[in-house]
Amino acid sequence: MFRGSVVALVTPMRADGTVDDESLGRLVEFHVENGTDGIVAVGTTGESATLDTEEHCGVIRRVVDLVAGRVPVIAGTGANSTSEAIELTRCGKAAGADACLLVTPYYNKPTQEGLFRHFKAVAEAVDVPQLLYNVPGRTACDMLPATVARLATVPNIVGIKEATGKIERVTEILERTGGSFAVYSGDDATAREAILAGALGDISVTANVAPRLMHEMCTLALAGDREGSRRLDERLLPLHRALFVESNPIPVKWALHAMGLIPEGIRLPLTPLSEELRPVVRQALEQAGII
Repeated sequence: MFRGSVVALVTPMRADGTVDDESLGRLVEFHVENGTDGIVAVGTTGESATLDTEEHCGVIRRVVDLVAGRVPVIAGTGANSTSEAIELTRCGKAAGADACLLVTPYYNKPTQEGLFRHFKAVAEAVDVPQLLYNVPGRTACDMLPATVARLATVPNIVGIKEATGKIERVTEILERTGGSFAVYSGDDATAREAILAGALGDISVTANVAPRLMHEMCTLALAGDREGSRRLDERLLPLHRALFVESNPIPVKWALHAMGLIPEGIRLPLTPLSEELRPVVRQALEQAGII
């Protein structure tokens, strides 16, 4: 399975909101050159909620082509409609993604049984490795460890991005699945502790702007180096905080624009980072030695 720092890649956009393929290519090279261990295309940070199906599939195909096998590519293919999730997952497989990442259905608030049936249906419909994604802070839906353990027995479901930020969740999932199920942190601020507790890596927002540091921190944590990983994580902590001063991906897209890597475009209902918060993000970038 994938290990280390996996970037939840932004989808660069021009001022009019159209996808900027040239900047996307620049971002992919930036990550390959700086040690990122894997790329998630069109996850939450990639504004999956506001890309239409054609755009969504197009960005996945473009990232797979740009990466050209140099690092694993994970396609974000989740939806709150099971049929749509199946369609997007088929697209991810056809594009050549190494795996697909499926968020829990948002807004409609399924039961635990509904979650089990939803993910089982997608796994049975599309023969590609699939990662579950639990982020109740955004979806109003919390997939409990008992449900994860049930899904771990379904062929094609190989792991989970657990974004509650609760280390006890990581340990409970590992215990319930016998340690054979891949667990990834989805919360940068607690990723180091999650890895030391048994997670295989971090699917990261911070890695968008600090790929080398995140790769090095995850590598040290995977090696069990508590002190070395702590020193790097302390350097990254201001970024972990600053990149969530407004809804993700608002701050991280502004940061990448400040670094000269992408235009300032973002799609409504999201808006550019508020003027008064820009110094906060800039200071965090400076503290991390990025700008």
